[in-house]
Amino acid sequence: MTRPAPASPPVSTPPVLAVRHVTRYVYQSPVDLGHRLLHLRPRRHPDQTISRPSLVIAPAPEIHSQRVDPFGNPVDYLSHHSPHTELVLDTRFRAAVSRTGREPTHPDYRDVPWEAVAEAVRHDLSEQGLLAFQSTFDTPMAAGTPELAAFAADAFTPGRPMLEATAGITSQIHTNFRFDPLATTVATPVSEVLSQRCGVCQDFAHLMIAALRSLGLPARYVSGYLRTLPPPGQPRLQGADASHAWVEVYVHPSAADGAGAWFGFDPTNDCPAGPDHVVLAVGRDYQDVAPARGLILGGGFHTVQVEVDVVRDEGG
Repeated sequence: MTRPAPASPPVSTPPVLAVRHVTRYVYQSPVDLGHRLLHLRPRRHPDQTISRPSLVIAPAPEIHSQRVDPFGNPVDYLSHHSPHTELVLDTRFRAAVSRTGREPTHPDYRDVPWEAVAEAVRHDLSEQGLLAFQSTFDTPMAAGTPELAAFAADAFTPGRPMLEATAGITSQIHTNFRFDPLATTVATPVSEVLSQRCGVCQDFAHLMIAALRSLGLPARYVSGYLRTLPPPGQPRLQGADASHAWVEVYVHPSAADGAGAWFGFDPTNDCPAGPDHVVLAVGRDYQDVAPARGLILGGGFHTVQVEVDVVRDEGG
């Protein structure tokens, strides 16, 4: 995972972003049997509209079924029964993003103290509220600890508004942690990220989620994409974008009444999720939304090549 460049400033007209994500597996010897679960089709989300989605799989699987997981994400199940030495997953779609990046200043939510959120989510029996409450519990990759609670305490001072405090810990992670793609792996625990003070976007998302959960606050993992811009005067490189990860927190408009809402924060880039953030899937941590996972028979050593492009679709 490479470090995404900061998103461009908010724009008045919601952009339409064209996304292409190609993953190519090349195997040393034939795979005789493969069962795979994919999170590569974009989910429905309140502030983005998806159009022209497609998923091309080569070779075509003998069995291909689709469903929606408990978090509302589309899932594809593939079963290959014929030998193959290469697998290509080519995902394309367009996302009209209405998110401006200014949502955390919404007057109905901006003044709610974080302690009120922790209390209200324990009593919200709505479908959304129950999903949010589920996001307060520890998961294998984002478990709260006393050390993380102490880390979060710098931002979550008594009575501080939830969204203001969340922006504070977002900046805290960005300022005090070094982006280093060689420092961690997908299995690096949050405790190690906290002690080493380095990692990638997945690590920073898990760290922030675990810190929030240590205070009893609802936070979930977001997988998706971030449109990046080349340095001034340099051409944009095809396939040079990357998948990205950030955090959403759940906030009630008051201590007890009304429907809550999810707000996105990107600790890697120290900003709210904005018009260049495209949501692919949400879950409790990365394990819930891994792009591709499964079991294969055969194959031996293999390599994985990933190319991602997120560009403005001027034609809409």
